[in-house]
Amino acid sequence: MNKKAIYTLEFNKIQEQLVAKASSEGAKAILRKLKIETDINIINEKLDETNDALSRIFQKGSLDFSKVRDIRDSLLRLKMGSSLNTRELLNISDILTLSKQIKEYYEYKEDSLQPSIDALEEATSLNNQIKRCILSEDEIADEASATLSDIRRNKRLSSDKIHTELNRLLNSSSVRNCLQDFVITSRNGRYCLPVKAEYKSQVPGMVHDQSSTGSTLFIEPASVVKLNNDIKELELKEQAEIEVILAKLSASANEYQDVLLSDYELLTNLDVAFAKGNLSKQMKAARPTMNNNGIINIKKGRHPLIEQHVVVPIDIYLGRDFKLLIITGPNTGGKTVSLKTVGLLTLMAQAGLNIPALEHSDIAVFENVFADIGDEQSIEQSLSTFSSHMTNQVKILRHANEKSLVLFDEIGAGTDPTEGAALATSILNHLKNKNVTTMATTHYSELKMYALTTEGVENASCEFDVETLSPTYKLLIGVPGKSNAFAISKKLGLPEYILKDASKRLEEDDIKFEDLVTDLENTRAKLEREKEEITAYKAEIESLKEKLESKNEKIDQSKDKILRRANEQAAAILQEAKDYADETIKVMNKSGMSVKELEKRRTEVRTKINKRNEKLKVEPAKLTKHTSSNIEDFKKGMYVRVLTMNVIGRITDIYPTKKQVNVLIGSLSTKMPIKNLEILENYKDPEESKANASKTSTGSSKIKMGKAAHVKTEINLLGYTVDEAISVLDKYLDDAYIAKIPQVRIVHGKGTGALRNGITAYLRGVPYIASFRLGNIGEGDAGVTIVDFK
Repeated sequence: MNKKAIYTLEFNKIQEQLVAKASSEGAKAILRKLKIETDINIINEKLDETNDALSRIFQKGSLDFSKVRDIRDSLLRLKMGSSLNTRELLNISDILTLSKQIKEYYEYKEDSLQPSIDALEEATSLNNQIKRCILSEDEIADEASATLSDIRRNKRLSSDKIHTELNRLLNSSSVRNCLQDFVITSRNGRYCLPVKAEYKSQVPGMVHDQSSTGSTLFIEPASVVKLNNDIKELELKEQAEIEVILAKLSASANEYQDVLLSDYELLTNLDVAFAKGNLSKQMKAARPTMNNNGIINIKKGRHPLIEQHVVVPIDIYLGRDFKLLIITGPNTGGKTVSLKTVGLLTLMAQAGLNIPALEHSDIAVFENVFADIGDEQSIEQSLSTFSSHMTNQVKILRHANEKSLVLFDEIGAGTDPTEGAALATSILNHLKNKNVTTMATTHYSELKMYALTTEGVENASCEFDVETLSPTYKLLIGVPGKSNAFAISKKLGLPEYILKDASKRLEEDDIKFEDLVTDLENTRAKLEREKEEITAYKAEIESLKEKLESKNEKIDQSKDKILRRANEQAAAILQEAKDYADETIKVMNKSGMSVKELEKRRTEVRTKINKRNEKLKVEPAKLTKHTSSNIEDFKKGMYVRVLTMNVIGRITDIYPTKKQVNVLIGSLSTKMPIKNLEILENYKDPEESKANASKTSTGSSKIKMGKAAHVKTEINLLGYTVDEAISVLDKYLDDAYIAKIPQVRIVHGKGTGALRNGITAYLRGVPYIASFRLGNIGEGDAGVTIVDFK
């Protein structure tokens, strides 16, 4: 892969981000040398690893691989028969511990990482030995061996004897007066007493050190010399025993040479995979679909080095109907970013990384990527910008083939525009004839015309808003762009007469072409707006469709509920009549009734059954009804029977053009075609009759209903005494019950609890209350009581 293009497209910065995501030094080293593959099978394998790692990260997160240290040198020393130190053995233990943790942490999945996870070996016996014997890099456990345990116990005993003897001397009147300080100190690993220099002869023993002034001598009393010697001998034995323990652990580790090397390599590769997965998560990247057909189709691609809240996603494609794309438009419009996005995303995909684009974006596999982007001026080589670009382009033309991706930024720039445009056209035409996938940015109108008139070549432009003098960064394929130099200059204040003079100096063909581009741009903008409107209409239609389906579903549920309730009521009424008849027959059979009494009983039974039958009737008696296909026969407020549901409703709205009406059935409102309705001309709603009757009732009832209409669902009793609160609450509950409010909220506060307790005692005696409770969190907690009426 071309190294210059890798640097120009800034793939090295992606590598730096990737290295930062790895935990172990081994993984970081691999990622620093990350290879851009050209074999599609290898690329797909690496992409599978990245995507599977991302899936596991979303599922359970990523483990810490920082304790995976390189143990390969230690393993080589083991082969040579050397013993490992505590740090090296702990590194081995860390690898075995992480191997076990990964096998237990991640669930079994049929993905590309599972074979690596399955291949990890725990070597439990070796790991347990190391953990039992080594507590830290500087500490071996007493239990590492029986010999070490004995040695350390004897050391502690000898140390205790020394301290006992030295404490005795400290408390001795003959020695105490000779001491500079009443402390036990240590010099060169031996316990001493700080003796004044003038009393040296009165404290027999070995002098090990003196103070900087010479006034204090650190003397090891003769009585503890042997005990200090014993400790020294025990320390030597302790060190020798530690060497034996490390040698045994090393010998055990040597038996697991292959397991340890395999675990290290597997964990390092897993760290690499999870680093790529974590970078994908950060970039909100997805797995691309790779191909060997030279097809690029990036959907909502984002340049990964531009902040996500700033970058504008682009849709870009080439390689199917055309392999040469010429991008035009004003400066700072996003042309170069579009080039770099295609190049960088191609390199990322071929390196096995997910790309910041939508799923199922197509990326072609190229053997080489060439990029001529940026200012190539070289002072050292005395090359102008044009010369440097041309030198680079000559190399590209020499090596590019149909398996290459070539990116040119401002091709032909830096020289005479006429000659530059001619050279640029010839270079691009040569690459097109060689079937090389190519993208180029330019300001030359000649190249726009070349793309319009040449098969296999396509124009694209970066959209620019002249009104705001700002680019939108949208890439529009199939539309040549304008440089907008005149429009921008006019907006910035260039005098009109200069603009007119410049317009006159344009050739007629150039003016016609720019006018054509303007017309194309206006047409595209109009089509784009119409497309957005159509999309909005589609969304609105879909929403209305969902609402209609939901409403129909509710109607079906309501219909089933109404029919079920009607059947249950009918069955109950019939059963009641039957039971009454049976009971009457039993009574008549048991008692010797007269004929007159029997006839009276029979009349009562017949009357009761007739009353029940009246209730079972679907329509009122003497009801005039008829069907009609004329929408004018249907009026607002008219009662109709819904034939499909066999229920009665009232018309609330009429839709003449659709021959539909809106029918209110209980609390359910639905739109129905008139062919499904039957007009009930003299039908009267029972509920309405009751309401009318109540209106003609006593004045006191009217007052009650008037009051009930204004009852609130909450009463605040804060600051009341218990007696005052009960008096107010009693009236409020009556009004609320009359108003048929199902639930009310009594605010009494927490305080001492006296008001709450008084209200609770009162509520227990109210007959029309179904239940009451303290408020939940969010309802007011213990500061309110919620009351439900019967």
